[in-house]
Amino acid sequence: MRLWCVVPAAGKGLRAGGALPKQYLPLNGGTVIQCTLNRLSQLPVEAIIVPVAADDERAAALAYRDASLIRFVPGGAERADSVLAGLEFIADRAADDDWVLVHDVARPCVRIEDIEGLLRQVEGHPAGGLLANRVRDTMKLGRGDEVAETVPRDQLWHALTPQVFRYALLRDALRAAKAAGVIVTDEAQAVERQGEHPLLVEGARDNIKITWPEDLPMAEAFLRLQAEASA
Repeated sequence: MRLWCVVPAAGKGLRAGGALPKQYLPLNGGTVIQCTLNRLSQLPVEAIIVPVAADDERAAALAYRDASLIRFVPGGAERADSVLAGLEFIADRAADDDWVLVHDVARPCVRIEDIEGLLRQVEGHPAGGLLANRVRDTMKLGRGDEVAETVPRDQLWHALTPQVFRYALLRDALRAAKAAGVIVTDEAQAVERQGEHPLLVEGARDNIKITWPEDLPMAEAFLRLQAEASA
């Protein structure tokens, strides 16, 4: 399969602490974005497209494991806008049935074997799929600061990334959501609006998203444990 990768990185993401967007916070001897892109560059991808803010000059100035694979392009106001910008950038090279892998820049701990497993499982699926974790905790639906009801967790999953879909399907789904004025929070939601049912593939629980200050040392610890396990 021909595989392209889009890593939206245009967000400000200041909740993780400090004055810098979270993708530029220090991690594992580099930055979050370097850790993430260096890991993804181990995959057999045609290119890694990274939509960044229009005034972002940091991303392209950093060193990467395989800089020849990486292309920085202007992103958009919302995640979906950035992903669509990445898809439009490869419009003259990507075939409709090529696969596109979309990954959060703030998930540097994703395991390559999990991505490879995801790609194997979606190969024969009509829509594509995403890494996810089954919900383990008791889930409450809130109304203000009070519990409205307890939600059965048997069929609930935490959506992760990567999420992988055919190029034309994802492009058209994102265009349709934008035309309808719908803000989708991940690629699967856009594809679901087209009547598709993406495949849920269980992934490792250390594929955390750096959002809050305490997530950074946790990611550092996970990366260290992964390195020790593979040594």
